[in-house]
Amino acid sequence: MAVNRVPVLKRCRSLDLDPTFLGYDKKSNRTSARAGKKISEYGLQLREKQKAKFIYGVLEKPFRNYYEKADRMKGQTGENLMIMLESRLDSVVFRMGFARTRREARQVVGHKHFLVNGKPVQIPSYLVKAGDVIEVREKARTLQRYKDILEVTGGRLVPEWLEVDQEAMKATVKYLPTREMIDVPVNEMLIVELYSK
Repeated sequence: MAVNRVPVLKRCRSLDLDPTFLGYDKKSNRTSARAGKKISEYGLQLREKQKAKFIYGVLEKPFRNYYEKADRMKGQTGENLMIMLESRLDSVVFRMGFARTRREARQVVGHKHFLVNGKPVQIPSYLVKAGDVIEVREKARTLQRYKDILEVTGGRLVPEWLEVDQEAMKATVKYLPTREMIDVPVNEMLIVELYSK
C-alpha cells in the first residue's frame, strides 16, 4: 500500500493551504520559495488537483477514478467529485470528530474501529450513503484514545448533514452534502479543466 510520507506543513506551504483543513493546529512561519512568482494556467489547475488529493489523502489513480465516476453522474462534474471525496468513510469519521486529523481518521478506519450499519468496514475509501449509521465498535469504545480525541475535537463544528451522538459514539448521515456545505478551499472547476484536456 502506498503511504504519503511528505511533511504536512511543508506540503501545505507549497500548496498555499491552511493546515487546519487537515486537522493540524500548527502554523508554519516560513514562506514558500515560489511565493510571489507568476503561475501558468496549467500550474494553477495542477495545484488545485494536488490540493484536493492532499486534503483527502487520495493518490493519483484513485483520484482519476473518482473524476471519471463523477463525470458519468448527473449534474456538474466538479461538484460530484467534491461530494464523493467528502463522503469517503475516513473523511466522514474526521468530520464526526472521532479523529484529530484526516490521516488519523484513515488509520482508525483501517484498524476496523468503525461499523457502518452494524458491519465492520476497514476501507477508508468506502462511500457512505444517506441514512448510513456509523459507530465506533464495542471493543474500541473503551480505548483511552477516543476519550483523548473527543476532548480535543469536542469544540469542532460538525457539519449539518451529519447527526452525531458523542455519548453513544455514533453518527447518522442525514443526507449527502452539497458543494456549499463543503468548506474545503479547492476550486474544482480547475480540476475539471485539467482532466478534460
